[in-house]
Amino acid sequence: MNGRENTYVKQRAGAPSGFFATEAAGLRWLAAASADGGVDVVEVLDQDATSVTLERLDEARPSDGVDAAAARFGAALAATHAAGAPTFGALPPGASTYFFGPLDQPLTLPHVESATFGAFYTQARLRPVLERTRLAGRDADLAQRVCGAVESGAVDTWGASGEFVRPARVHGDLWSGNVLWTRGGAVVIDPAACGHHPLADLAMLTMFGAPGLEAILDSYAEAAHLPDDWREQLPLHQLFGWLVHLHLFGAGYAEPVSRALGASARLLSV
Repeated sequence: MNGRENTYVKQRAGAPSGFFATEAAGLRWLAAASADGGVDVVEVLDQDATSVTLERLDEARPSDGVDAAAARFGAALAATHAAGAPTFGALPPGASTYFFGPLDQPLTLPHVESATFGAFYTQARLRPVLERTRLAGRDADLAQRVCGAVESGAVDTWGASGEFVRPARVHGDLWSGNVLWTRGGAVVIDPAACGHHPLADLAMLTMFGAPGLEAILDSYAEAAHLPDDWREQLPLHQLFGWLVHLHLFGAGYAEPVSRALGASARLLSV
C-alpha cells in the first residue's frame, strides 16, 4: 500500500480478478444513498485490476464528540439500509464476484440471490464457510440444525406483524476498523457490500465493539423501527463473521463460534 497527497492507494499485485472492481462498485453503491441521508463513504478516485485509489481521510475526534457523531452515524446507517437492494445477495452495479475478508486472503463466496433471507444466508454465507471450517461434535450438529431452520424460513419474517424482512443495502464488513472517525463524523471504508439482512451490519459492529457503540445502536433502532427482540437475534447474524475468523485465523475463535451457535439454536428452538 502507498499513498500520495490527498489520496490513498490500496493495492495488491496478486489480488483475485475483479477484487478491486468489486470494492469500488460497493463504495459507489453505498455512496449513492448518501444523498438521502445515508452514511458518508470514502470517495473512489480511480480503480484498475491491481488497485483502487481513494480520497485520503484525516482521522480525528469528531468536532461535536463521539456520542453525538455515533448517534448521527446510526441514523445514517438506517437510511443506507433503507435504500435497499433488489434481492438478498444482490451485488452492487459493476460487481460480478463477492469477496469477504482481508486484502491478503479474501474469501470468494457464492453469488446467490434470493427473495428470502434464509435461503441466501445459508446457501451463500453459512454453508460455504462451514465446509471450510470443519466443525466437530456438538458444534457441528448445532450448525446443521441452525442452517436447516434458517433455510426453512424461520427468520424470514420479524416483528409482531410477521412482516417479511426486506433486503437492505449493507456495507457487509462493518467492524470498527472499517468505520473511520473524522472531525465531521464517521466515514466507512472497505465494504463487502450486497443485499442482506438489516441486522448484518449491526452484528458485525458488535463483534469487536466500536466508539459510541450504544449510541449507534440506539439511534439505528429508533430510525429503523426495529422489533423489540432485535438484540436477541444478533448472534445468528454474527455467526458468519465468527466462522470466517475461525477459518482464517484459527482456533482462538472456536469459543465465539460455539457461543453464537448456542444462542442461535436457542433463538430458533432447535
